Order: sequence, then structure tokens, then C-alpha cells
Amino acid sequence: MTNNDVFRRLKYAFNYNPEKIILLFNHVGIKVEREEVSKWLEKDTEEKENLSLSDEQFASFLNGMIIENRGKKDGQIPVAEKELDNNIVFRKLRIALNLKDTDILDLLKLAGLNFGKSELSAFFRKPGHQHYKKCQDQVLRNFLNGLFLKHQGGHKK
Repeated sequence: MTNNDVFRRLKYAFNYNPEKIILLFNHVGIKVEREEVSKWLEKDTEEKENLSLSDEQFASFLNGMIIENRGKKDGQIPVAEKELDNNIVFRKLRIALNLKDTDILDLLKLAGLNFGKSELSAFFRKPGHQHYKKCQDQVLRNFLNGLFLKHQGGHKK
């Protein structure tokens, strides 16, 4: 999944308006314009390309979500990663939303994906650990669908 895909899904799951998104970026000291946010949220079509959200920009947005929901840790602004993968995105969302394993499993089940606790914990291990597992797009997509269904009570997007 691209950063823009995940960004859009989070916007719909939590009903974020552009002002809220700008505020989340401001939490980590990044100033973004409404026009830039709108371009990130546009779907990529054959006629036009959307503005790609870089890994560092998306990590900053996720860090802003963490600060919004959990507060600043020791008054420090977290440093955004230069490169993201699904595991890091999943971990940041878990922290931002203060989710326990059972909460995540419930969200995955809500989206139609049955998962075991040990399978899930493998995503949150450090790379190089013998039980580390790379999070596939399908798992992240189902997690985001579960978030949408829980928070909006609507149909899958």
C-alpha cells in the first residue's frame, strides 16, 4: 500500500478534515498547507497524478497522531523515520490508538481476517528477530478496514 492509500483510509476512518490533518502535522513542528493536504488525499487517476506523501512526511503525520492521542513523551517531538514499511506504520498506529493485541485481533476479525495472537506479535518484533514477520499489504488493509468499520459503522471502502 502506498502512503497516500493509508493516509486516505485514516482520513475516512477518523473523519479527519483538512484542518485536523494540518493540526496533526503541527504537533511535530511541520507546517503544511491545505492545498498540499488536498493533493495528498486525491486519488491517482489516468488523467492526473496525486502528490505523493513521502515516507518522512507520513511518519511525521503518524507521530502527530501519537502526540494528539497520547501526549508528548517527555516534551520531545519524535523524529520521523526516513523510510517506512508496513510494520512501522502498523506499530505507529498501534501506539497512536493505544491498542492491545486483542483490540487489533478484533479489528482484523471485523474486517473478515482471522488471525492468531502469535502471528500478530511477529509484526511488532524487531527486524532480525527469529520470529519477525513482514506485514503484508493485505493485513494492513484489513486492519484499516476494521478501523473504518468500528469508527464509522459503515461499509468497507
